[in-house]
Amino acid sequence: MSKPPLFTHKARKRFGQNFLTDQNIINRIVTSIAAKPSDRLIEIGPGQGAITQQLILACPQLQVIELDRDLIPILLAQFAKYPEFAIHQHDALKFDFATLIKNQQPLRIVGNLPYNISTPLIFHLLSYQDRIRDMHFMLQKEVVNRLVAKAGEKNYGRLSIMVQYYCETEHLFAVPPECFDPQPKVDSAIVRLEPHTTLPHIADNVEHLSHLVNLAFQQRRKTLRNTLKQLIDKEVLDKLGEAIGIDVSLRPENLSIKDYVTLSNTLNGLSIHE
Repeated sequence: MSKPPLFTHKARKRFGQNFLTDQNIINRIVTSIAAKPSDRLIEIGPGQGAITQQLILACPQLQVIELDRDLIPILLAQFAKYPEFAIHQHDALKFDFATLIKNQQPLRIVGNLPYNISTPLIFHLLSYQDRIRDMHFMLQKEVVNRLVAKAGEKNYGRLSIMVQYYCETEHLFAVPPECFDPQPKVDSAIVRLEPHTTLPHIADNVEHLSHLVNLAFQQRRKTLRNTLKQLIDKEVLDKLGEAIGIDVSLRPENLSIKDYVTLSNTLNGLSIHE
């Protein structure tokens, strides 16, 4: 019995696979990345190589991380003529990206990320933020809207603050469901994340900042005075807010990243924790 062609592969729901098939969108993504031959370019989840085949033309030393072992022979056959091309069969959530750094050159990371792991994967990558030049991701449009939201906007929240603490964020363009096979049930978008070379606001304790922001947005329609009552007495917070110039009668979405860092550093300095 003859084997099926090497290039056939059915998208797997358990891996969150939706393969990008629209060539115009692929071209726009590749143009946005503007890869060069010398780049340390890493693609997460290359799938069947739709974006990969364009990226490797610009950067022959492309490295890819793919969890689905059945895709490995497809990719190896497709890019056999590129001796510097390398595949890492691994879960990106557990992968040590520091191992891909060469000659202290920062990484450039690209990926059409499965929606079910996109947020934890971004936070995993942010642990390497001082060794990453930029990241370009295809994500659920709703997630991109949250990543780029500014204070006062409805999508502004913990994800916005904690990612923008480390990165400049930019929504590049939307990608409709019909650009994929199979078609997802949600709209997608391309986002660019560029880690700050120097953090604009420095938290004394990032874990404390994250905990503070998480508490603040658990009940986002309430004022900061009420959302933080389990962390600090309301009257004490009122006086503290006045002293550092933060209006604690505002709702959480009305405070800037600078405000949250200032508040976190002040509370952390008072040894006020969970």
